[in-house]
Parts: sequence; C-alpha cells; structure tokens
Amino acid sequence: MASTCSLQQHGRVPASINLHHKQQRSCSPRISVMVGNRNVMLLQGFIYNNNVSKRRPTAGLVVRCSGIGLGDFIGGDLVKFDIGQWLSDVEEHKALAIYPPHEGGYEGRYLNRLIRQGYYFLDLSARGLGDPETTLTKVHPVCPAHLGKQPIARWYFPPEVDFRLEHLPPDAKGLVVWIIEAKVLSKAELQFLALLPTLRPNVRVVAECGNWRKFVWKPLKEIAGLTAEGA
Repeated sequence: MASTCSLQQHGRVPASINLHHKQQRSCSPRISVMVGNRNVMLLQGFIYNNNVSKRRPTAGLVVRCSGIGLGDFIGGDLVKFDIGQWLSDVEEHKALAIYPPHEGGYEGRYLNRLIRQGYYFLDLSARGLGDPETTLTKVHPVCPAHLGKQPIARWYFPPEVDFRLEHLPPDAKGLVVWIIEAKVLSKAELQFLALLPTLRPNVRVVAECGNWRKFVWKPLKEIAGLTAEGA
C-alpha cells in the first residue's frame, strides 16, 4: 500500500493497478431479480481479471417462494390432492370442460379414478365428429372413402351413446363421453354436449377445451354460455 501511494505521488502508477481499482468500484455487491412470485437475491462477488489469471468467486443464492402449496413438492404427477373435488364435480355438474397441460398424461390420473368408480368410456375426437346431436343420439350416415372410380357408398350407424348404453354391464355406474380437441367445436355444439346428461341421465361428458399449466376444469355450461336457469 505504501509503495502504491509513493508511486501515485510521483505520477508513475502502473495501468494494471488502476484497472484493478476500477473493477472493484464497478462491482455491485448485490443484485435483486423479480421472477414471478419469487425474489431471487444474487450476491455477486468481486471479479478479478487480468492478462494472466481470472478469478470468479462462488455467488451466494437465496430463493424466497410464495403462493405455492404442498402439492408442488410431493408427488407432482402421482399424488392428486383434488381427486375428491374432481369426483364430486363430475357428479354435480355432469358435464365438465377440462384444461390439461400441453405435455399430456395428467388427465389419465383423473380418467382412471372414474374407471375405479364404475364408469365406462366412449373416447371421441371432435375433429371429424360431425354434428354431435346426430352422431351421438340418432342413426347417422357415414360415407367411407372411395378409391378412384368406385361408387360413393353410404352406411348407417346406430347412435354412439344409445348403442353403448344398451350394452353396459348391470353393475356399471354410467357412461363417460370423453371428447378430445373440443376447442374446435362451435358454441352451439358445446351447448348440446352440456345438455346431453339431461337427455341421457346415465351419461357424463368431459370435453378437452384447451390447455393450461396444470390440470383444471370448469362446468361445461359456463364455457358454453348456458346459465343454470336456461339449462
């Protein structure tokens, strides 16, 4: 230190010493970053750089979390704490709009629980379904793909829902119509699906109307714009 002061008095301070002091003054000891509900405090150490060596001390990290529950730490994909609410909402509303995560797989936990309750399933895709009322509750025509100069044929199939209701086992609790890609359906088609349990009391409807960060659901009547009085 004494040698440095003497060099400064005589005006002969090396460039490396000035650079070292400038880096120490420019280093910020603490940086605060906001990430959602988490405050991440990064404690940044001093960095010493020159042409010969490079030293980077380990930074301390303190994470503060808020707005999370026990389910975020224990069994995120296995233990579902809302299974009881799921079963009660299926029985109460009878038609639900679900929003599973994009990666998929989570809805299978809730589907398996309905199977354990005694429900049987009819899996359909909204793409190519046609008119839901005609396909599910009426005798409907189906035109198979024709090749080349073959004549265009038309086959008639029984109602998808009524046909399966007639062949349910005696101990079955009911039939769940699980429709994937229901986000392509119109509002009128969603309204019919919301009213289908009223027309067929042993039928429950689950429609995948979109995606969300976690598995959530709402009554299908709310999504379709139907009120309790209008239903």
